[in-house]
Amino acid sequence: MKKKKPLYRHGLGIMRTLSKDQKSLLKNEFSFFNKLHDKEQRYFEHRVASFIKDKTFIGREGLAVTDQMKVLISATAVMLTFGFRDFYIGLVGKIFIYPDEFFSNVNGAYHKGELNPKLGALVFSWKHFLEGYDIENDNLNLGIHEFAHAIHINSMKERDVSSTIFSDSFRELTDLLSNEKSLRERLIASQYFREYAFTNQYEFIAVIIETFIETPVEFRNQFPHIYHKTKQMLNFNFAGY
Repeated sequence: MKKKKPLYRHGLGIMRTLSKDQKSLLKNEFSFFNKLHDKEQRYFEHRVASFIKDKTFIGREGLAVTDQMKVLISATAVMLTFGFRDFYIGLVGKIFIYPDEFFSNVNGAYHKGELNPKLGALVFSWKHFLEGYDIENDNLNLGIHEFAHAIHINSMKERDVSSTIFSDSFRELTDLLSNEKSLRERLIASQYFREYAFTNQYEFIAVIIETFIETPVEFRNQFPHIYHKTKQMLNFNFAGY
């Protein structure tokens, strides 16, 4: 806890593998995977295979769930939790996939993505999930955004070391912004983080994680203290971050 990182991330045991086609999807359609070293790639593949096995994927409006959906959605979750010891995001048990925007009964509006903690469900528009990866440096990624919400809420409920580090680091970040008015004003004036980030603390954390993943160099150059706290939250010490 003093160093804000778990003593170890990967336990001993049988390493799960993906099928040949699933592994091909991971290598060809998920660029983050190719930034990892060989040993890290083996752990990443194991975690993706484990995440797929742990979750129930459900297609809506006649959409058939494919390996591409399972692999890319799971890889997004695994990427964000790759610095965690427990990567399953226990809050989420079911992942619903719609072909496009869907009507939400929560607020009577159409959504592209949604987390429903009461139902233990994460919901995506597949069209907009894919669009999040079309341009990898625009700081807009539906999958990252919604999984960031799930990790945030999960960290508030769980007491494992990674959840505790995530929560403590986010508290340190909010204290930093509360105490340093000039930093807060510069953050808003820069327009580097889209305006939606300042809706509430939940959207703020989701947007900064999107930004951290997609444009890390610019993030680090513009706001090094915030970058460092985000990196600490995720224990993200790989792939050049």
